[in-house]
Amino acid sequence: MHESQSMETLISPVWKRYTPIVVERAEGAHLYGADGARYLDFTCGIAVTNTGHCHPRVVQAIQEQAARLLHGQVNIAYHRPLLELVEELRTIVPPPIDCFFFSNSGAEAVEGAVKLARHATGRPNIIVFQGSFHGRTALAMALTTSKTIYRAGYQPLPAGVFVAPYPYAYRYGWSTGQTEAFCLRELEFLLKTQTAPAETAAILVEPVLGEGGYVVPPPGFLQGVRRICDEHGILLIADEIQCGFGRTGRWFAVEHFGVVPDVMVMAKGLASGLPLSCVASRRELMERWVPGSHGGTYGGNAVACAAAVATIRVIREEGLLENAARMGALLLERLRELQREFPVIGDVRGLGLMVATEFTAADGTPASTVAREVIGRCLERHLLLLTCGTYDNVVRWMPPLVVTDEQIEAAVEVFRDALGDVR
Repeated sequence: MHESQSMETLISPVWKRYTPIVVERAEGAHLYGADGARYLDFTCGIAVTNTGHCHPRVVQAIQEQAARLLHGQVNIAYHRPLLELVEELRTIVPPPIDCFFFSNSGAEAVEGAVKLARHATGRPNIIVFQGSFHGRTALAMALTTSKTIYRAGYQPLPAGVFVAPYPYAYRYGWSTGQTEAFCLRELEFLLKTQTAPAETAAILVEPVLGEGGYVVPPPGFLQGVRRICDEHGILLIADEIQCGFGRTGRWFAVEHFGVVPDVMVMAKGLASGLPLSCVASRRELMERWVPGSHGGTYGGNAVACAAAVATIRVIREEGLLENAARMGALLLERLRELQREFPVIGDVRGLGLMVATEFTAADGTPASTVAREVIGRCLERHLLLLTCGTYDNVVRWMPPLVVTDEQIEAAVEVFRDALGDVR
């Protein structure tokens, strides 16, 4: 163990550490430490291992593909897993979307989507929303507004990015209707005051706000954004990186709101832990993307694509969308019971297994210290949770889609005990 600890000092400290765990193996909803301890993992690799850790069918697909072909560069040759993945994706994305480009990370896919939008429209500017998180590469940082830490010290960032308010009703203290109306008015005002429609290529939005606080928008908000885009010939890009692949109880979060985006960005849960991301759009838009102006050596890697094919089939054939909806409803119910017992929980919200508990002090300020202490006490009891939100006062619940009601009940009981410790 001493040797392991010394090796850890060679890992860059820029990676913020949430736990000291050294993982030996993982299965389903559990991580197993090198010391033999078992942890109930409700972080899911930050909403990545949606099918659970080491799902047997995903592991088998990876092993079989690794014996056939590790890497076949897409500029040089197609391979079967890539073509099978495109076929599977066609069955779950909205019907107008029929063309796909693959990268490795979410940030790469976001930047690719913006490059596509600029070429397809001939316009330079992008609108994002307050509280958004779209990645840590240069352009993705410029698009990210959830915390200053992601941008501080890296200025100047790429230009042409404008920020509109996201309908975070709890933060504003308004009804969902008031918040929705205000945010749509401000979006239209932005197009009158800062970026003219004729200069605006796309509006980039997380259908459910992720790192910014797990905020579910009011029902009509995305429909209003879609209407504004259609009115001005602006493309709508849905960032489904964290909320996609069953996380909200449907394949993609936009399905809850009856909206079809022009471009979808996917990553995280796409390949159950292997690095793979995707930009998906209509072919007629993709054909405006100048050949050779975008690319990537590892995009569409054969092993990662095989994992993604297996992931989609597991989610479909094992009823994980339905399970996410059921378990999410149970989790919300139990957490709202705790909210009545512990007033420091100011808000409980979510869709499917993308659930938030926001901690608020009696004076209405963010109770960040309490949130951090609670997840620390949960860690001591072998439950893994993470915070999010601008003030880190939101505990986000993102168990795998294979989670059981017994595991939900056990996690909530640990959370209750942790709350009692810091009351």
